[in-house]
Amino acid sequence: MAAFEYIALNERGREQKGVLEADSSRHVRQILRDRGLAPLSVEASSEKRTSKRSFNWFRPSLSVSERALVTRQLATLIAAGLPVEEGLLAVSRQTENTRTQKMLAAVRSQVMEGYSLANSFAEYPNAFPISYRATVAAGESAGHLDLVMERLAEFTESQQVSRAKIHQAAIYPVVLFTLTLAILAGLLGYVVPDIVEVFSDTGQELPFLTTMIIAISNFVVDYGVYVLLLIVLLTVLLRRLLKVPAIRLAWDRRLLHLPVIARLSRGINAAQFSSTLSILSSSGVPLIDAMSITGEVLSNAWLKQAVSRASVNVSEGSTLNAALEKSGYFPPMMLHMIASGESSGELDEMLKKVATYMQQDVELLTGILLSLFGPLMLLVVGCTVFIIVMAILLPIINLNQLIL
Repeated sequence: MAAFEYIALNERGREQKGVLEADSSRHVRQILRDRGLAPLSVEASSEKRTSKRSFNWFRPSLSVSERALVTRQLATLIAAGLPVEEGLLAVSRQTENTRTQKMLAAVRSQVMEGYSLANSFAEYPNAFPISYRATVAAGESAGHLDLVMERLAEFTESQQVSRAKIHQAAIYPVVLFTLTLAILAGLLGYVVPDIVEVFSDTGQELPFLTTMIIAISNFVVDYGVYVLLLIVLLTVLLRRLLKVPAIRLAWDRRLLHLPVIARLSRGINAAQFSSTLSILSSSGVPLIDAMSITGEVLSNAWLKQAVSRASVNVSEGSTLNAALEKSGYFPPMMLHMIASGESSGELDEMLKKVATYMQQDVELLTGILLSLFGPLMLLVVGCTVFIIVMAILLPIINLNQLIL
């Protein structure tokens, strides 16, 4: 049976959408009529998916938390002895997200048609990344899909936990930064202009600090909107430029040499590399193929090239440690741990430890930066408000001295 997406009208004339499995679209229409629904359209999920394949923005995707939940549920069901298609059916019925339900129903229909689970996932590259699919394929070929899905569940859950920690820690600085901008805009756009009118009526010569604040206030009032539009345009332009391979490569290479940012970027990519390579290698994927797949997972284009060159060196007989060390961008601790794993014959386990260590290091550094950002914003607000208050008080003090 195949999965069909339908739109029908109920007895009250309201539209209902959903997914049904049947032998044909005619069968689906009959099921809908038996339920008291009037079918408007019935379309096979695979056909709908094919019609949108050339448009990336139409491809459904899963968030890290959704993928972690689906993987954990599927791993539990497969480990319990359920066939893959029954596990997919159970998970699709369990989820309350209609989009995820449709996706899993379509994947199940592909599996029932004889495709492997990895190939079925390939229809949704935004939801199931290449490393995810390669790991599933390795588990299927080795006959240990339950163990591989368990490892994938642990990996996706660790990703979810890490992102949740970072997002939670970033809430306060982001809110504080937004309030800082709002306070400064309010002071310069509304408070200062009203006070300037009072000073202009006195006809006295204003101090330099007051004149400077007035000039900044006038600029904010006259050109503030245009500055915001310019920032938006520059952001869009930068994002488009970064899609050019040569520019993105130069940008990512520069990031690897900037203070603080370099350590953060190297740490994130090293954690991604170690965790993905650990899962692929322990799932039976050859090391060279695993490195090629892992390189595509990295977010830094320059490090992608470094991993590609390292995989060539490994294919020529070099050790993984020596090949990565030649790039000069991977942390020394990571290289020492990989060398220890290669010498002891426990590379897979050591890569897992490396991933945990690098992830903890990234979380620690991110937490420190975010904790410093809050006080820094408070300092900026305090200094700015102090300067504005002094700019307002100085003319008043001078006026009192003239009167005395």
